[in-house]
Amino acid sequence: MLYLKLFWEFFKTGLFAIGGGMATIPFLENMADATGWFTQNDLANMIAVSESTPGPIGVNMATYVGYVTGMDQGNLATALLGAVTATIGLITPSIIIILIVALVLKKFRESKLVDNAFYGLRPASTGLIAAAGLSVMVANLFPEGQIFNWKGLILAVVIWLLTNVVKPTKNLHPIVFILFSAVVGVIFAL
Repeated sequence: MLYLKLFWEFFKTGLFAIGGGMATIPFLENMADATGWFTQNDLANMIAVSESTPGPIGVNMATYVGYVTGMDQGNLATALLGAVTATIGLITPSIIIILIVALVLKKFRESKLVDNAFYGLRPASTGLIAAAGLSVMVANLFPEGQIFNWKGLILAVVIWLLTNVVKPTKNLHPIVFILFSAVVGVIFAL
């Protein structure tokens, strides 16, 4: 029953993953509250880990939640089955939609209605991504048990300055900015 619920919850989330993995975060927040599989703090950690690992963020998070939920049921086999189930649940709607669009798009490619529908998806996915970014910002600036996280704000300002004000030159490779940001993050973590 757990695996069917995992599949269904991530299937519903996958239906709205039009803007990419970050667009799924508001749905994952609701899933955390509805199922209790993970907390909002766990979600912030999942986002950080999923952003730093290879692959799409939505798939990484689905795999992680499925794994942890399956592991709560007992052993490695149930954890792996949970990871696979959640991941398949998330990607199934995309596969179905792509197949339908491929079949229909040839027929309606010149349709103004189809063009308008695709044009309308842009602000919707932008709104979902903005909501995800806002929720990550709030989770980092106001963590559980603290009034305000000054270290997180200072780190965000340093990273913003490095990426928007100080421009990389031919002599200074962009990886230097990334490494410097990582060092600042480690210093603040200590």
